[in-house]
Amino acid sequence: MKVTRAQAEENRERIVAESSRLFREKGFSGVGLNDLMQAAGLTRGGFYGHFASKQDLEVEACRQALQANAAYWRRRRERDPADALADYVGFYTSPRHRDHPGEGCALAALAVDVARTGGEARAVYAEGVEKLVGFLAELMEGDSTEVRRERALAVLPTLIGTLLLSRAVGEGELAEALASAGRAAAMRLAGRGDGEARPD
Repeated sequence: MKVTRAQAEENRERIVAESSRLFREKGFSGVGLNDLMQAAGLTRGGFYGHFASKQDLEVEACRQALQANAAYWRRRRERDPADALADYVGFYTSPRHRDHPGEGCALAALAVDVARTGGEARAVYAEGVEKLVGFLAELMEGDSTEVRRERALAVLPTLIGTLLLSRAVGEGELAEALASAGRAAAMRLAGRGDGEARPD
């Protein structure tokens, strides 16, 4: 049966969306083509009609995940900067975010994979980092663009490191202590130490 152009595009979008989720959940090397295509409801044989290689799909999935994250950040930005930052930091260090990497921040979930593969994925990832730094800079305290950017450059790795360590140790007292300390440190680094970020 011949697939229409619209159906082929829909299939491609489904492959990218499912891959974006699975790569964040299990990493690039943790998911094979069979798993990716099955998650999209398609057969492996159709993969090469959409992508030249798995690496090409990794780049597209990374791009889509970062675009979804950027849309999330834009929605958060529409509030008072101090409140938006407190909410963002609270979500980022929450048990919900820790326990569901497939639905969370692509910067944290894909950092190690992108560092290993490099290439176009690295360029896409770097662009995502720049966008998040720009978003965070708008939420920082400071009387100049340079100060706010510098603070954002400190807050971002604090949040990502907190999330990664919390995920690595799993549920429990240590994960909660890491999250609590990371929240407080992020707010101090942002110049908003008097604000309180609560996990979602």
